[in-house]
Amino acid sequence: MKQAIFIYCTVPDKDTAVAIGRKLVENRLAACVSFGSPVQSIYRWQGVIEEAMELALTIKTVRENYSAIEELIVSLHPYDVPEIVAVELDNGLKPYLDWIVSETE
Repeated sequence: MKQAIFIYCTVPDKDTAVAIGRKLVENRLAACVSFGSPVQSIYRWQGVIEEAMELALTIKTVRENYSAIEELIVSLHPYDVPEIVAVELDNGLKPYLDWIVSETE
């Protein structure tokens, strides 16, 4: 059976979040993409400490779709190096995990 994963990605604004989320769901690469209130990020970039308000996307998908999702995000994302990380889901409500798999087929 396919392995459900969450992919976490930050974006600079709602327009980018909606564009990425809609494209992923339309293409059945993700069952759902969630985002909410902005998060404050503090990070070092090219030797300078930066601060930014960002939106955090949680992308519900399967491991088999990771490469295509990464490629799509990179193509639509305004950052040179977007944050894209995946977390395998070891446990979860079986009907929910089954839903993720069925919506990404």
